[in-house]
Amino acid sequence: MRRSLSVLLGVVALSICLGGCSWKNRTKHLTNAEFDHYYALRPFMDESVRKEFLKLKTEQERTAYLKTNNPKGFERSNYWDIFYKYDEAQRDAIIAGEVEVGWEREMVFMAWGKPFDRKKLVGRPAPRSELLEYRFEVLEDGSIMIWRPGSKSTYHSVRRFKRLVIVDGTQVAEIEEKKGW
Repeated sequence: MRRSLSVLLGVVALSICLGGCSWKNRTKHLTNAEFDHYYALRPFMDESVRKEFLKLKTEQERTAYLKTNNPKGFERSNYWDIFYKYDEAQRDAIIAGEVEVGWEREMVFMAWGKPFDRKKLVGRPAPRSELLEYRFEVLEDGSIMIWRPGSKSTYHSVRRFKRLVIVDGTQVAEIEEKKGW
């Protein structure tokens, strides 16, 4: 009996340690400004880059990392420049998730993350057009959350809707909201 109790306590202690040591918990050590920047740049980082970034101990190390590393597909821009090429008002709108017609595609990704679904469109005036689908939930307190696959909050939502974003070339041409999913 004592042996099984000590094994059980060991398993509980290990799970608490592993839960407390997760990479998601490391974001708690970021300043508010750093968290906003990290959250905006997450869609351009794979898991190994996120881990490497969050492993850094100081704000100076993390800032240097963003200034010296380039995301895939952005060989001419580092993470820092992707976010800071926009003026302060645009950065604030990205952080607030206030996507508007005229925004660049990467601004939408920084504000809302990667879309739930993405389709190429034909017959549009631009040589390359795509439809980005984002799913949202309205919670009981009125807050709006972007739905992610595996999200447990869907059980507490009072309303669901989606936003369809049409991107012509690199700019948002239309945003349409539809009820339900």
